Amino acid sequence: MAKKPSSDENTLTGRVKRYAQVGTAIGGFAARVAGERVLGRKSDPAKNAEGLKLALGGLKGPLMKVAQILSTIPEALPAEYAAELAHLQANAPHMGWPFVNRRMTTELGEWWKSKFKSFPREATRAASLGQVHKAVALDGRALACKLQYPDMDSVVEADLKQLRLVFAAYRTYDPAIDPSEIHAEISARLKEELDYHNEARNLALYRHMLAAEKGVHVPEVVSDLSTRRLLTMTWLEGDPLQEVADRSDQATRDAIAVNMFRAWYVPFYKFGVIHGDPHLGNYTVRPDTTINLMDFGAIRIFDPQFVKGVIDLFNALQKGDRALAVSAYEIWGFTGLSNEVIDTLNIWAAFVYAPLMEDRPRLIEETNAAVYGRETVAKVHKELRRLGGVKPPREFVLMDRAAIGLGSVFMRLKAHVNWHRLFQDTIAGFDVDVLAKAQSAALKKADLK
Repeated sequence: MAKKPSSDENTLTGRVKRYAQVGTAIGGFAARVAGERVLGRKSDPAKNAEGLKLALGGLKGPLMKVAQILSTIPEALPAEYAAELAHLQANAPHMGWPFVNRRMTTELGEWWKSKFKSFPREATRAASLGQVHKAVALDGRALACKLQYPDMDSVVEADLKQLRLVFAAYRTYDPAIDPSEIHAEISARLKEELDYHNEARNLALYRHMLAAEKGVHVPEVVSDLSTRRLLTMTWLEGDPLQEVADRSDQATRDAIAVNMFRAWYVPFYKFGVIHGDPHLGNYTVRPDTTINLMDFGAIRIFDPQFVKGVIDLFNALQKGDRALAVSAYEIWGFTGLSNEVIDTLNIWAAFVYAPLMEDRPRLIEETNAAVYGRETVAKVHKELRRLGGVKPPREFVLMDRAAIGLGSVFMRLKAHVNWHRLFQDTIAGFDVDVLAKAQSAALKKADLK
């Protein structure tokens, strides 16, 4: 007897249903932009951006997550598009009790309720791919149970195909940035996020990498209550960052910023791993200024040489070493670099690295203010378009999102920190071979390699 496909498999019916939803939303937008190109009409970026926001605004699921990612990657989309997408939030409505009961029965069996002391009918939080219920274990521990929405495999597959239309429409009138590698990276990471077994391994990896960081807390997976579409972990109490920032003094805000920096960059510079989603909903703050780090679906593991390239570019900018800068870009995967393209990339790099260059306490926005940032981006974009464009390596998608997302957090905190010293302390004693060995051991321990 043939196996009946579950509602969560990547089925033709599921994909067709999603194509109908998303295709209607995006198709008109893409057709209008393409039509402007064919008819020789002058494009109105602001109008097209508003159209894209309206097209996506009624949808939930991974396309909303993609929109949030793209809104934080410089020049992945035009500035007008990014500004509109930045307003979109993944406010998927909570799934009701019938869905919750079916999902829990499928994942843990008919008598699943007997495995908890209590399990609320209402979700505590909803996101783009699933929702979280705050339950209580039989031993009294508070638990976070993350349930994946139904048919998400089909939804992701359909959304990623439709995303190509958005990129294609953009490329018809602006060749400065080739987004093909960006699409490839988003596709790979989103598909990983659907597998909660993989996220559980990521959680174990982060517990290992941050074990010595007293300022960061990582939940513990409850394996016997977890499956591919249900992830159960210990609940970590804390307050939203913005609430804490609004009521805290400068010293408290600075301490939170240091803990945030360490939470993201100790794993990167010591193990070659980045948490690519510094969304405000993915961490909370404790009364002692330590932070709870949560949601480990968007994790990127880098070749140790890539990490070396990040440090090399810092040293190149600090010393004015053009050859070292070129070497760093090539390590990252840029190819066919002319002298003019290198000069243009250096303009962008100098802007991004600016807070790390000065050995003094300072605000992030002293050289990364919005107006200066827009002027820098516009200058770089204009030059790249004139020079025939560039294809950013796919590794930059989560790396850029982490850096820019964290920068916005530091700005919210109005953190006045010596970023140069913080960076130097984090990379002290860096050796690419040592990192490679540490990464291999950590991945093996977390069963990721």
